[in-house]
This record gives sequence, C-alpha cells and structure tokens, in this order.
Amino acid sequence: MKTFSATPADIEKKWIVIDAEGVVLGRLASIVAMRLRGKHKATFTPHMDMGDNVIIINAEKVQMTGKKREENFYWHTGHPGGIKSRTKAQILEGAYPERVVLQAVKRMLPGNRLSRKQLTNLRIYAGAEHPHEAQSPEALDVKSMNKKNTRV
Repeated sequence: MKTFSATPADIEKKWIVIDAEGVVLGRLASIVAMRLRGKHKATFTPHMDMGDNVIIINAEKVQMTGKKREENFYWHTGHPGGIKSRTKAQILEGAYPERVVLQAVKRMLPGNRLSRKQLTNLRIYAGAEHPHEAQSPEALDVKSMNKKNTRV
C-alpha cells in the first residue's frame, strides 16, 4: 500500500468560527493549532498547508486557570536592555486583547516557514462581531467537547 501524500488540488479548506467566551486559553489554543495545521483530517500531509481558516470571536473573554492571569508575558524590543513585560490581565484589559490568544496559538505551532503561513489563516477578534459572514463559517463548539474546556 502506498503512502498518501496530498497535492494542492486535494486540499479543501473550510471556514470555522469559535466563540472563546469562557473557554480555557491553553485548551482553545491547542484545538485551534490542530485545526490550522489540518491534523484533524484523514488526509493530513505534514509539508502542506491543509488546515482550515479559523475565526475566533470574544477573545477578550477567554479564561485562564490558576494564577496565569498574573504571570508576566515577556518580549524584547531588539535594543540593548529592551526586555519588556506585562501581565496577561493587563494585556486582556488593554487595547489589543487578542494578542494573548495569538501568542498562545503561535507557540503551539512548530517554528518554521509553513507554520507562519498557516498562522495567516487565523483571524482573532476581541468582540462578538467579525467581517467574514460572506464565507459562511460553521461554528465549532469548543465548550461541549470536554467539560474541562470551560471555566465558570
């Protein structure tokens, strides 16, 4: 039996919308990373961009377990002595709350050119509205997948 290897003609991408309200951040990020890579498909091929287009809404209402909201989030400006930090709570309450979800998903993807391409298929919105109604995305209910996915 020959090993199946997908070609660009075999790839079929869907649009998925996920509501992040009340969902635990790490569990959401792992599900989204799997969908972006296409590992949920039987025809998964590691070197091809087979994943779906994912829309995440209500990113500002994502939950975290334990003391993760108070943990620092670090980045570097590129200049000497340019390390910066903010807590995840400060970022969620700030101007760009979707960055917490973006970094969680980005860090669950492998660090290569293909994963940077796959990350362009992710759209994150802080509120409940998104401009992708024309693509008629189907809803993926992460809350009902496992009772541990939500935090009350």
